[in-house]
Amino acid sequence: MSEEKPFNSRESYKPGLVFQPAAQQNIGRGIDKLVAAIRPTLGPTPRTVAVTRLDDARKTPDVLDNGGVIARKVIELGAREEDIGAMLARALICKQHDTMGDGSATAAVLLQAIYQGGAHYLAAGGNAMRLRHHLERALAQALAELDEMTAPVAGKASLAQVAEAICHDPPLSDLLGEIFDIIGSYGQLDIRKDHSRALRREYIEGMSWNSGLVSREMIVDQKELQTVYEEPAIVIADFQINDPRHIMPMLELAVDHKIEKLLLIAGEISGDAIAGLTMANGKLKNFQVMAVRSPGQNPDARQAAIADLAVLTGGQPLLSVAGDSLKDIKPANIGRARRAWASTHNFGIIGGKGDPRRLRRHVSNLQAQYQRSDDKAHRDGLQARIGKLMGGSATLWIGGLSQTEIDRRKELAEATADAMRAAVKDGVLPGGGMALADCRQRLAPMLANGADADERAAFRILHEALLEPARAIYENAGYEAGEVLARLAHAPHQRSFDVVSGEMVERSQLLDGAAIQKSALRNAVLTAGLALTIDVLVHHRTPEIARSPG
Repeated sequence: MSEEKPFNSRESYKPGLVFQPAAQQNIGRGIDKLVAAIRPTLGPTPRTVAVTRLDDARKTPDVLDNGGVIARKVIELGAREEDIGAMLARALICKQHDTMGDGSATAAVLLQAIYQGGAHYLAAGGNAMRLRHHLERALAQALAELDEMTAPVAGKASLAQVAEAICHDPPLSDLLGEIFDIIGSYGQLDIRKDHSRALRREYIEGMSWNSGLVSREMIVDQKELQTVYEEPAIVIADFQINDPRHIMPMLELAVDHKIEKLLLIAGEISGDAIAGLTMANGKLKNFQVMAVRSPGQNPDARQAAIADLAVLTGGQPLLSVAGDSLKDIKPANIGRARRAWASTHNFGIIGGKGDPRRLRRHVSNLQAQYQRSDDKAHRDGLQARIGKLMGGSATLWIGGLSQTEIDRRKELAEATADAMRAAVKDGVLPGGGMALADCRQRLAPMLANGADADERAAFRILHEALLEPARAIYENAGYEAGEVLARLAHAPHQRSFDVVSGEMVERSQLLDGAAIQKSALRNAVLTAGLALTIDVLVHHRTPEIARSPG
């Protein structure tokens, strides 16, 4: 091949076609370059990567140890042919990071090993399409082995082990282990910045929404700046209330049914209507009312919140699309709860008194939607709704010595929490790369018994690649990978090597989320199979250059 020209030269902008074997070689070099920047981050003792800032290269570079974040900051490589391979790897790593929160370095290392093995086989005359087909068959066998190894995880200590395998931050891991032991996989967890230097957590009974009182005059407890009602009635509506006369039917119904505390949830309430509600608190005997705005940043989110509140409290909501108004209010529109509270920014309900069977069906339906959805934003929204309805809620406050440390630790906590949810839902596997390495036992018989050379090659390539994440973990910790693997080969069954302590330990002491490992393996094999079947690279005259890391 001719000498590579600088990316910004005139020649680099000429249109062109790149055929085999140059296409395959350049894709491989692109994958190798990007993975070389990701591989050092794998394991509990990661090395770091310095990335210059896009806005000003003269500023202090970002020092990162997260493979997904590093990949997102790589926009392009200088050599156009190599850039295609790098961008295939980048898409894989970012997808793994965005959907699972962890496992991006594992996926990158697997991709590189599989592609290198496949490229060598194809250079010797193998068939790319048949190799890809058999790689996918080998993948199914490895995933089946991981399924058999998967075990449920429960208890604060085990959950903390999973968290530490993800974030490598023991104090943060301990708190997240405790939090998820209490709130479960769907529980609501808010992660917020704190001005202190430490980490702290707060548990909230019931469920809450980010929408507060329409008037500070409705605050009863001036010290806590909130109002708490015991055994309140609850009216839910999605429309605006502009005229104080419109609230009279609701107040009359409350008096007729001897309701003493009433929470009104409505779209918007005018100043005159607010004045009417405030006046009712002073004039009606043994009666108090507070009002909050319907939660949600957009119409879809508001309708979802109203549906959840209705099921939770047992009240039939008043909806503008049905032509409802407060003058149509009936006893069936009244929901109930053991307690309700509201401040100027939030409100919450504890012990909703809706039909438990209807609530279980509603939650089950939301969980089914969550499992079917591939859209992260949609899944996050469903996650929050399920968490509220199931009642577990916690706030984790992130402190630090500087704003930079707080921001970094908050991002780390958010990514770890996402991965923890997956681990609680889908179980755990032996950590330290051992789960993937153990899959080799299932593939070994097929290395010699394959029907043809392509099948045997595919199983051999994956058999060898499955050991690569463990190798990277040992090397990043400063160990000689071959020596550690030799020690493991002669160690008793169910032992792993802990790179932090430098000792052999029980497998149960090192854990990884099962869903993360399965996703990393699946994405790596499918991406490698796609890359191995690319025959031609096509370059346009003026390539589109990305301007942002997204």
